[in-house]
Amino acid sequence: MSYAVVLRELHRIHIQLTDLRERLERGPRQIKAHETNVARAEAEVAKLKNDQKLAKVAADGKQLQLKTSEGKLIDLRVKLNQSKSNREYQALKDQIAADEMSGSVLQDEILEAMEKIDEFKKHIAAAELVLTKAKDEMARVQQGIRDQQGMLDGDYKRLEAELKTVEGGLPEDLRDTYNRMVRSKGADGMAQVEGEHCGGCYQTITANTMSSLLMDKIILCQVCGRLLYLPEDRTPGQKRGKK
Repeated sequence: MSYAVVLRELHRIHIQLTDLRERLERGPRQIKAHETNVARAEAEVAKLKNDQKLAKVAADGKQLQLKTSEGKLIDLRVKLNQSKSNREYQALKDQIAADEMSGSVLQDEILEAMEKIDEFKKHIAAAELVLTKAKDEMARVQQGIRDQQGMLDGDYKRLEAELKTVEGGLPEDLRDTYNRMVRSKGADGMAQVEGEHCGGCYQTITANTMSSLLMDKIILCQVCGRLLYLPEDRTPGQKRGKK
């Protein structure tokens, strides 16, 4: 069997194995990305709920403050009715007016706080919807990857076995070069000749190099160092056993 035939088959298997490895590794990365989206959505819901809680505490504090102020106003009005001098009457009247103004401001602040709490409810509902969608999407992706994983694992094991079989038949004079290239570059350690160019770096192959390939010799690209082989439609004119 010519070097070109062996290398063509080995390159095909390595490319397929590389593709399968990438697809197998892509699955966990996709799941991780969706887990990050879910965690981000959960954090947003938690933050909004905490902000809503703080807003409620603030609103409750203002309502308690308003209730205390209203009780104080009742006492001041009683004292106003019981005042015994114009000076005392005027002082109490001024105090009541100031407290009424403060109470009015508090009422406005409480109204704003309640409106803010209502806004939080809307934001929380929207954030929870985003979270639900993120969880549904994550579950869909996880299921799809689980369904695909078994098939990919099976294909990978089949190709590994096929690779070992083909590698077992490597000619001795090709084995060391092949092993060195695969260890350093994997599938990228080989390249098919495309026209008069290296299929890896696309540099023009010299006439002498092409002649050597047609004579079925082991040739490395002089530019990128890849192990070159001829395409299926360009059979070497001389077989290894006839050199």
